[in-house]
Amino acid sequence: MENTPGKSVFTTYQKAIIAMLAFIQFTVVLDFMVLSPLGAQLLQELHISTAQFGWVVSAYAFSAGISGLLTAGFADRFDRKKLLLFFYTGFVLGTFLCGIAPDYYFLLMARIVTGIFGGVISSISFAIITDLFDWQVRGRVMGVVQTSFAASQVLGIPIGLYLANHFGWHSPFLLIVGLSVAAGIAIFSNMKPITAHLQLKTDRNPLQHLIHTVSKPDYLRGFAATTLLATGGFMLMPFGSAFAIHNLGVTQNELPMIYMVTGVASIILGPLAGKLSDRIGKFRMFCFASLWGMAVTIVYCNLGITPLWALIFLNVLLFAGISARMVSASALMSAVPEPQDRGAFMGVNSSVQQISGGVASVIAGLIVVQAPDGTLQRYPLLGYIVAVAMLITIAMMYVIDRYVSRKQQTDHPAGAPAGVERPQPTR
Repeated sequence: MENTPGKSVFTTYQKAIIAMLAFIQFTVVLDFMVLSPLGAQLLQELHISTAQFGWVVSAYAFSAGISGLLTAGFADRFDRKKLLLFFYTGFVLGTFLCGIAPDYYFLLMARIVTGIFGGVISSISFAIITDLFDWQVRGRVMGVVQTSFAASQVLGIPIGLYLANHFGWHSPFLLIVGLSVAAGIAIFSNMKPITAHLQLKTDRNPLQHLIHTVSKPDYLRGFAATTLLATGGFMLMPFGSAFAIHNLGVTQNELPMIYMVTGVASIILGPLAGKLSDRIGKFRMFCFASLWGMAVTIVYCNLGITPLWALIFLNVLLFAGISARMVSASALMSAVPEPQDRGAFMGVNSSVQQISGGVASVIAGLIVVQAPDGTLQRYPLLGYIVAVAMLITIAMMYVIDRYVSRKQQTDHPAGAPAGVERPQPTR
């Protein structure tokens, strides 16, 4: 890739890599998102309780978190392409099992399998991005890849409901299998081996590699920041629809419209946030987006009955801040690990995100209570807690930004390229 002042040109191969990784992320996130709108149908057809459905949802997150920790020690010992294909194949298998599940226990087992393999895919993708793309353009790459979350939000609920209503609740999972098989074939055929990091591996065995990764102070600061990043997002997410309906006056039929408009806006704003973070600096973008998110969060959580247009506008503002925070934070965090530790660091970081998100959801459930009339109480308190978490995260990311700056000056002294080292793939 050639870098010229004010302009960065991606090669055709690099554009293909970005597209493939974005689509992979889309299928993985869609698999997770599509379960939510199927709740009512699953409760009825499988004759399960709300608590059992909760286990179906959380089984994915917890198995993904545990899997990330267990595989982190091995993540830097293999060609990243082969590692990606292995876990993506397992994810497709787990999703297929969901698509043929005859009862609750089979579905629960299938979600665990899907989580074990699917939960590691994002960390492998981020390691590949770090290997193949210079620091100066990594923000825009992360911005494009992370639009998969917004795209799944736009498509997950409508597609899940439409297919389930017309062809049964198994059909959304089978559609994801079809899309994933096509994506897997594209990776197998077009992605080059990514093996430069193997030349840097040490004599540590997988357990020693994992211990090294989770005990290095610079890495621990990154994991701590990720914990608070996940806490802020996952605290508001579980009760978002209930708050909108019972406190803000949104009807059940209007809810998909809010998700869809917000998702479309996020698809547009995500890449823009990535480009801006490359231009003005990752930490500066993160700081601005966090302050923006804090202000909108506090306003949103203190709302009463609100017109639909105003609510959609506030949701777009809120998710613009959240999207810009995650894109800039991911790009900044990608420069923390050494090349030989990237896979392990990304794996542990993904696990921390999954587990801390689950813990945050539990804490949010203890804070928020539902009144007899259905309204949620103490939601403003939740907003203030999220805002404080965002503020603390700014300070933590400042420390990480200083570390990354010092690391780059050491790796690339005056006269050397400014980007983080980029191992080149070979056939």
